[in-house]
Amino acid sequence: MEKYITPLIDLLNEMTPYLLLGFLIAGILHEFVPRRIYADKLSRNNFSSVLWAALFGIPLPLCSCGVIPTATSIYREGASKGATVSFLISTPQTGVDSILATASVIGIPFAVIRPIVAFITAIVGGTITNRICKNGHDATPQTVQTAENKSIVKKIIGMFRYGFIEMIQDIGKWIVIGLVAAAVITVLVPDNFFVALNSYPLLNMLIILAMSIPMYLCATGSVPIAAALMLKGLSPGAALVLLMAGPATNMATILVVNKVLGRKTLITYLVTIITGAIGFGLLIDYALPAEWFSNITHKHVAGCCNVVTPWWQTASSIIFVTLLSIGFILKFKKGKKGAMTQKKFRINGMMCNHCKANVEKALSRIEGVSSVHVELSEGVAYIEGENIDNNKIISAINGLGYEYMDCNLK
Repeated sequence: MEKYITPLIDLLNEMTPYLLLGFLIAGILHEFVPRRIYADKLSRNNFSSVLWAALFGIPLPLCSCGVIPTATSIYREGASKGATVSFLISTPQTGVDSILATASVIGIPFAVIRPIVAFITAIVGGTITNRICKNGHDATPQTVQTAENKSIVKKIIGMFRYGFIEMIQDIGKWIVIGLVAAAVITVLVPDNFFVALNSYPLLNMLIILAMSIPMYLCATGSVPIAAALMLKGLSPGAALVLLMAGPATNMATILVVNKVLGRKTLITYLVTIITGAIGFGLLIDYALPAEWFSNITHKHVAGCCNVVTPWWQTASSIIFVTLLSIGFILKFKKGKKGAMTQKKFRINGMMCNHCKANVEKALSRIEGVSSVHVELSEGVAYIEGENIDNNKIISAINGLGYEYMDCNLK
């Protein structure tokens, strides 16, 4: 067991200082950047909207499931299909947390290249989409309701709550899975496993691509997996394919994009990600200096002989594990509150707190609804109120890009 625990602790110590900083920045973005700015800038059916969508999306720490309702909402508020696709491509691939985690584990060159690749593929995908796909609605943005003005104290509290509770609840599980998977890969995969395939880089990338597209991989959680595979001989270009295609696509995203934006947009979205991942992967392997990406190997090999871990790394790991435990406990306790409601609506496609917040916000606006509680673990919205129109509830659910399953009266 010790042979699995040691690499797990090493990776945890490397990542957690940067993860905590990333969560803090995520909270700042969430509380202090007005949401209507995003909608206003994405409303034009031109290159400018695509550019703004990519710029907005890159720093946002939204996973591929969390970006679904956000992108759907932006589109229904008037954003062009091109801007929506640009946002869908750029957002889940990167975020302040994943960029910092990439720098800490794989190295600064990779951390710089990753958002650049996300930005370029987002621009290309969005521009092509605007040219070949009809919007399906007026490009004029709808009126966006002004959010309640919060005091600076409430914003600071909300910043910490979002960054260190909600964000950890959303992606904490995937970070843990990624770390455990990386530790297992480090121990079980032979050191020369991918070396044998290095003579066939395109085949290497296609294998990784086939594995990545249908899976859900958090942008941050995918970092330790890519690092472990690189230590086993995976080329930096193939690792980039994993870091691009894994977070940017999964079956839930594919189904929602097809339903909300149409099949032609879905094809453009997938083709852009696939060609961009392979193209930039080959560019890294053949055109960029190999020593840019050797830092990970030197760092971890050297780490086996370095018995001293900086105190701030150990402290960060303890804080992260504590916050992770608190987040999961609060999530479990909150899940116990949904049983007293009068109606329940089963919903398919919700995967994180962003999904939960969007559904609760939309359903609470419906006439007759007095309270809404979404239980993610059950995939159910519990609703209380008088004279609730089931058809309006179903329409709101489907309008967000999720799939209504059934409705049962209590």
